[in-house]
Amino acid sequence: MKWTSATLNLSQVRKTFQSAGTVGKIFFILSAATLALFVLLGVGSYLQARVMTTSPVSSMKGLAASVTNQFFIDMLGMEVPHLHTDQKKFTFSQHNVFNFAFRFMTDINPRDPKSLIASEVPGMNVDKSTVLVKGSATNPSDPIDYNPNSDDLQGEAKLPQSTLATEPTPITVPATPTSSSGQPPKTAGSNIAFVYQTHSNESFLPELKGITDPDKAYSDKVNIISVGKRLAQNLEKDGIGAVHSETVYPSTVKNFEYPYSYKYSLKTLQEAMTSHSDLQYYFDIHRDSAARGKTTATIEGKDYAQVYFIIGGKNPSWKKNEEFADKIHRVLEAKHPGISKGIHAKEANEGNGLYNQNISPNNILIEVGGPYNTLEECYRTTDWLAEAISEVILNAKKVDAPLPAPKKT
Repeated sequence: MKWTSATLNLSQVRKTFQSAGTVGKIFFILSAATLALFVLLGVGSYLQARVMTTSPVSSMKGLAASVTNQFFIDMLGMEVPHLHTDQKKFTFSQHNVFNFAFRFMTDINPRDPKSLIASEVPGMNVDKSTVLVKGSATNPSDPIDYNPNSDDLQGEAKLPQSTLATEPTPITVPATPTSSSGQPPKTAGSNIAFVYQTHSNESFLPELKGITDPDKAYSDKVNIISVGKRLAQNLEKDGIGAVHSETVYPSTVKNFEYPYSYKYSLKTLQEAMTSHSDLQYYFDIHRDSAARGKTTATIEGKDYAQVYFIIGGKNPSWKKNEEFADKIHRVLEAKHPGISKGIHAKEANEGNGLYNQNISPNNILIEVGGPYNTLEECYRTTDWLAEAISEVILNAKKVDAPLPAPKKT
């Protein structure tokens, strides 16, 4: 009996040590996981700090524009608990903090399964833009991206041609442009501006009488190309040589796919730069997808399409592109307050994120109006836009002009 009792005691001791070993292993694993989490957070914070110097969306200017009032209320709520009665909506609740940490490390939203593949599929992840420079418009809003499917792009093709509205007559450019004083304007050189339209068949519902769905406001015949053409003609009137592309990509590109539109327009840019070595300024003209109330300003009894300036945050040199856009925006604000909706930045997960702006610091994307605007309203705005662009370019040329040679004595 004593031997049996001793055996049982040894067995119990062995089990006790085994249990202790298991607990130790679990403790070690949890400790290692916790350490790894803090290391990842530290690395993430370091990388975030590095990115803040190169990304407009991560800048404090963008942060201040994007953080809601509720965020600041919840910060106060950390010290004054009665400010947040709904724990689920409390910004710093355990659930929300976990979601934030998870998204910070993985860029995946646990509440949105689509985000698992959104970064790999072009056009799936479209969020709000970041405001870099606010306009004085009384109807502030973010630009809206809409990625049409093949059926939307074919909306016009299903209608009789007689349903299309007649395009307003474009301006006529004199053979020899003159300024308002009747004298030839100061020239900025030949063919230094290039105007093109990546989303070339974006159209306007008032010009498409048979279509009422804004998602189908696309046309191969009456579209944003007319607005780009108007811009180029006005630049020519001001003595700025301009080249305009009239390529309609869905009709000319074999096996066209909308998410790859900027690859198609990049080829157009490269061909233009090869053919015109003097090109220095590039303007990609689009229209927005928002409601009329968000894209229209009434000035002195007339309706004008409003403009957004879009900067690609994926471009490493985005600040230079913003500087160029800001010069044009400021001229518009000074002369026609309310026309510009400001300068907005978009990252790769908010659109294309690059917009081919890496080819030049003077390449900007400009959205003119939306699907509910008329071409006439867009033309009115484009005349003012061209005036602002001309002033910026001519001033730049004046600054860059060589100093006159000293007079001989």
